[in-house]
Formats: sequence, structure tokens, C-alpha cells
Amino acid sequence: MISLLVVFYLFIFLFAVMGAMRGWAKELLVIFSVVLALAFIAMLETLIPVVGPFVTSNPNFQFWMRISIVVVMVFFGYQTPKLARFARGAERRDQIQDVMLGFIMGALSGYFVVGTLWSFVDSAGYPFGDWVIPPNPQMPLGEAAMNMVRYLPPVWLGKPPMIYIAVVLAFIFVIVVFI
Repeated sequence: MISLLVVFYLFIFLFAVMGAMRGWAKELLVIFSVVLALAFIAMLETLIPVVGPFVTSNPNFQFWMRISIVVVMVFFGYQTPKLARFARGAERRDQIQDVMLGFIMGALSGYFVVGTLWSFVDSAGYPFGDWVIPPNPQMPLGEAAMNMVRYLPPVWLGKPPMIYIAVVLAFIFVIVVFI
């Protein structure tokens, strides 16, 4: 059996390697897709009168709805078009700088994607039976995993008004830098 914290860090490393290969601009769009997914979830659960009470009163539906929204948004975030402006800029700069920045942004996107999914699994009470079990507080890695859950994106970013501020800032960044 492996600790969720170890799996979390392995995924962050995997996303970092993918980010080094894809480039920082595409990874930034993945991060923005997670922010948009969190905003959409917050909007559904808090602002829409008919949907909010239904979703929050059905924990199983809420869990699968949240997971589905994040997975779909991340999928489309990874299906970004080629960013020609940044590709041309990368030809002029040192390749190592682009790889390093892509590695960092990839790790950050891994933190956002996997951290968001882990936070939703934690808030649902680890509904996968024997496949994914809650961290054991008597074990050092279990205690560290329980502490890490407090720092995952939906905990500090997923609630209004923070998520709406993040969406506005992401949208401003996209308009200023990408367009």
C-alpha cells in the first residue's frame, strides 16, 4: 500500500515532466481550466437556487458532478491550440529556460489538477472502498497527508469570493498575454 501523499507527489512530478515537454503557456491554460472548473462548481452549488440544494443534499451526486466537471475542463485545457506567438519566442530564447519554466508550470498544474481531485475525494469521505482509503493519522505519512489536504486548491481557492477573483485575474492574464 502506498500513501496518498506519495502518489500526489509522483503525479506532480509526472505533470512537471509533461509541462517541460509542452511548454509553460499550455500548462498555464490547464491551471486556468481548473480555476474555471472550481468557479463553475461554486456557481452551481451556491448561486443557482434550483441546482444548489439538489447538489448539496446528494453527496454522491455532488462528488461525481465535481469530478466530472474538473475532468472535462482539464481535458479541454489540454486540447489547447498551438500558441504560435510563444512558439516563435521559444525559438529565439534558450531552450533550457523554456523547459525549466514548463517544468515549474507543469508541477503547478499537477498540484491544481490532482490536488483538486484529491480534495473532492477527501470531502466525499473516500468513496472508493478498499481502493483508496483515508490517510491513517497514526502513521507519519498519513498525518502529513491529512495536513496536506488543508492546502489543496478547493480549500483555499474554491469558495466565493476567492474563486471569482481568481477567474477575473486569469481572464485578464489571458487577454493581456495571449491575445
